[in-house]
Amino acid sequence: MGAATDAPTTSASSTTTLSPSIIKKILLSYTYVAIWIFLSFTVIVYNKYILDQKLYNWPYPISLTLIHMGFCSSIAALLVRVFHVVDLPTSMSPRLYLSSVVPIGALYSLSLWLSNSAYIYLSVSFIQMLKALMPVAVYSIGVLFRKDSFKSSTMGNMLAISFGVAIAAYGEAKFDTWGVLLQLGAVAFEATRLVLIQILLTSKGISLNPITSLYYVAPCCFVFLLIPWITVELPILKENSTFHFDYFIFGTNSFCAFALNLAVFLLVGKTSALTMNVAGVVKDWLLIAFSWSVIKDTVTPVNLFGYGLAFCGVAYYNHSKLKALREKEAAERKDEEGDEESGRLLDQREGDVITRRNESEG
Repeated sequence: MGAATDAPTTSASSTTTLSPSIIKKILLSYTYVAIWIFLSFTVIVYNKYILDQKLYNWPYPISLTLIHMGFCSSIAALLVRVFHVVDLPTSMSPRLYLSSVVPIGALYSLSLWLSNSAYIYLSVSFIQMLKALMPVAVYSIGVLFRKDSFKSSTMGNMLAISFGVAIAAYGEAKFDTWGVLLQLGAVAFEATRLVLIQILLTSKGISLNPITSLYYVAPCCFVFLLIPWITVELPILKENSTFHFDYFIFGTNSFCAFALNLAVFLLVGKTSALTMNVAGVVKDWLLIAFSWSVIKDTVTPVNLFGYGLAFCGVAYYNHSKLKALREKEAAERKDEEGDEESGRLLDQREGDVITRRNESEG
């Protein structure tokens, strides 16, 4: 009796125990998430420090973005052309580069320019609240380009997120219309870029790793940023004779931006884009807390209530995407099992036919 009762307990404990390989995979996933959150956090706060007139007081967002892209282009070129760390995709022709990579680079440069400009006018916490509109923009543009199908339930979710962000904006103590327009423009351009990556690159079977992505995209961004930089910020910088380039500040800032680009692709490549979306929500709450406690930005109860509503909408959206992904994987697994079963039945029938033929010949 004692042996009989102990057996189920042993089997149950063995099934609930995770294997070392699964534990290692979980720990690595959390490590990738932690690295991405840390670097994203660092770049946002560092950019705010440089651009804010009350801190480092260098309000030149185009110049800062241009420095980032120049640094990323140089490092990526060295890694590809000199050290041969990675191989370039053979399918990347000049025509494909012009038709696919150049538009993506143009949108990326606009997104970075506008998002960095917003730090001059808005607080870090409020910018993170406005970034909650990213799923709304991605879904809307996906429907417009027919990459996503329109669903009333999903659109209701998007409206709930928008409503929460609107409440947060209403409660913002230092609301600046121009800063909000800059950040909304950055969200729109970034969402369009993400959709175009799926249309122009992924659909054609082209997958870029972190280094090759920077190798192709960063020079495009640099060239597109040169035009507004020459006309807008270069004349002002020439007049500002007191400015001296601080190699430590801008060097470390550019290195953090380069590392963040690598971390984004590493996180998505080793986990999934959905994991990055969930981690982004955690990062936003950390930045809001940091902005309130350290930078001393004003965060009102209406701010938090509105962002809380938007947060619930984003969490539900991520949950729906995860559920749909699991259902898709289950359906694909079922189809594979059905194909294997059909193959076994076909082999069995062929074996029966051969057996009968041999028996008749015998």
